[in-house]
Order: sequence, then C-alpha cells, then structure tokens
Amino acid sequence: MGKIGIYGSSFDPITNVHLWTASTVAHRCKLDKVIFLPCSSKRKDKTMKTSDAHRWEMLQLAISNNHTFLADDHEILQEAWEVYTYYTMEHFKQKYPNDEVYFIMGADLLVDIAEGKWKYDDELISNNKFIVMARDEINMVKTISRSPILRNHDDGTKFHLIDKGLSMEISSTYIRDEFSKGGEPRYLLPNACYEYIKKHELYSS
Repeated sequence: MGKIGIYGSSFDPITNVHLWTASTVAHRCKLDKVIFLPCSSKRKDKTMKTSDAHRWEMLQLAISNNHTFLADDHEILQEAWEVYTYYTMEHFKQKYPNDEVYFIMGADLLVDIAEGKWKYDDELISNNKFIVMARDEINMVKTISRSPILRNHDDGTKFHLIDKGLSMEISSTYIRDEFSKGGEPRYLLPNACYEYIKKHELYSS
C-alpha cells in the first residue's frame, strides 16, 4: 500500500513555494506520490487569470523532473456543479483503491471547514484523511478542538498537522502582480514557467 497526497490549487501560476511545500510534505509524511490538482476555472468561487491550457502546461513544465510529482486534470474537466472536494476525494480513492489517499491543505482551509463554509463537509471529514500545513499563525489544534465536526471525527489519524517550517507566503497573486507592474519575479517560480509566461505574455497589464 502506498501513500498519495492530493494537492489542489489554482496554480495560476505554479510557484517554487508550491513545489517546495509538496516536496517537504512528501518527505515528512512519507508520501509515495503528490498529485497536483489544478482547480476548475468553472468554479464560482475562483477567478482565473489565465486559461486552463496555460495553467496545465506550466504545471507540466514545473514537475517534469520529479518522479514523485504527478499532475491530474480531473477537476479541470468537471462541470462546475460537480467540483466539490468530497467528490474529488471519492474519485481518487476509487482510482487508487490500494493506496492511502490524503488531502493536502493549508490551515486556512481547515478554519473554513470548521466554520461550515464547505459543501458536504461532514461526509468529507468522516471519510478522508488530511495533511494540514501551518499558515498565518493559525492554531490548528485549537481549530480542531473548537469545531464539533472536526473534533468528533478526530481519532488521532485523521489530521496530520505540519506546524514548523511551512509558512512561506510568496503567492501566485504576488507573482502575477509583479509581472503586471513590471517587476522581476524570475526566481520565485520555475525557470521554464517564467520563460513560458514571458513568451505568451501572461499576466501583463
């Protein structure tokens, strides 16, 4: 049995922090694979700055030299009303029935679940395992203990909390802003992605 982490984001664009985070999580949690899952541009709660095709191509360029990393376009191909994390995790558990599948997320998303902001939250929490990364000085243990939906499903193996050394906050938004305002974010993302963005004039104002 292997261990697989599902790492979803807009990846608009993918950054070196995304890659470093995935590599660190894989190392600490002994994951055999990390699946990068770009979210659908059809989602009502997301506004993409580039097309699915461009985001997918940059993701492929970014992870091409790491055998632990895979990309999957499952959510990109879904209709908007089918894109919920609970459905996504059911898909990957069926796709990898002999492996343990974890959902990788930041502590900010844990807070959102605790506050009832996610659809099918009870089904999601009761049927899955999570790797939660520290973010914005959020106290993850208190977040779990204060939320009935989180604490009542916490059997000691439900949440793998990574609390140290994963708080770098260089974001895709920051990189997009740098490109649009004439900045120089070259070393904040893979060089192949930097060159791709320059070639296709992405994120320019």
